[in-house]
Amino acid sequence: MTKKQNSQHVVKDDDGWAVKKGGSARATRHFDTQQEAIEWARDIAKRQKAEFYIHGKDGRIRSKDSYGNDPNPPKDKR
Repeated sequence: MTKKQNSQHVVKDDDGWAVKKGGSARATRHFDTQQEAIEWARDIAKRQKAEFYIHGKDGRIRSKDSYGNDPNPPKDKR
C-alpha cells in the first residue's frame, strides 16, 4: 500500500463533510460538521500511522499531518 493510499482526507460533500481514504472515490463516513470529520479521521490516521489531510470548502488542502514514519521529522517537539 502506498503512502497516498494509506491516507485520510476530510473533504466537503453535498451533505456536509466526508472522510475518504486516499485514492478512493467513495466516502468512508459522512458528518454534519467539519470538526466531527476531523476528529474521527485524525484518530484513524493515528491508528494506521498514515497521512492526514484537511481540505477546505474549495477542495484545496488546508492542513496536513503525518502520523507515520516520517523520514524528515520536525526538529521542534510540539
